[in-house]
Amino acid sequence: MVNAVSTATPPVTGSAAGAPAASFSGGDFQTFLKMLTTQIKNQDPLNPMEGSDFAVQLATFSGVEQQVRTNDLLAQIAAQSGGSLSAVSQWIGKEVRTTAPVSFDGSPLTLTIDHAPDADQVVLVTLDARGAEVSREDVGLGEGEVDWVGRHASGAVLPDGLYSFRLESLKAGTVIDRANVGAYSRVIGAEITADGVRLSLEGGASTMEDDVTALRDTDG
Repeated sequence: MVNAVSTATPPVTGSAAGAPAASFSGGDFQTFLKMLTTQIKNQDPLNPMEGSDFAVQLATFSGVEQQVRTNDLLAQIAAQSGGSLSAVSQWIGKEVRTTAPVSFDGSPLTLTIDHAPDADQVVLVTLDARGAEVSREDVGLGEGEVDWVGRHASGAVLPDGLYSFRLESLKAGTVIDRANVGAYSRVIGAEITADGVRLSLEGGASTMEDDVTALRDTDG
């Protein structure tokens, strides 16, 4: 039941001439090869270097170059993640709107209703944490923010848990559009994961930063 309250590269090891590589100490792999060739040509004929010495130089250059590239990549990732985490840390204590499941503890949840413009009937479908349908109700043709109070059509209150929502727009009894409905939930933490920044929400819910479509201050 809802109540309306108001109306968003691996090191270069190939031998092809002219193929540029990432810089290392102001030069690149081709430059290093030229230097190595010059060293071989100008070595002391009475005291030539062993072939293994040249191999060691080559391996050392490749290894250090790869480490430089790795360090650059790690620095880039850290800068991007750190900046993102720093930004969303400001969201802690505020409410975000997400289509991910959110926690219901008996207090109303704010949903955003946005149906197909030519619909003549709009139905809100409530899904539990497993994605199973637990209730559906006709919410009229109004749009904007509404309070969902968590009741079956019979009037019984739904148990505490995680719920998500879907809106079905109908015309002449036929569903013409289905869309996930955003719900607001308070942010209590944030962490960096392999997939991006994940926000921890009240009641054990969570959402990815990229899934957030709105942010607002809490009433408290």
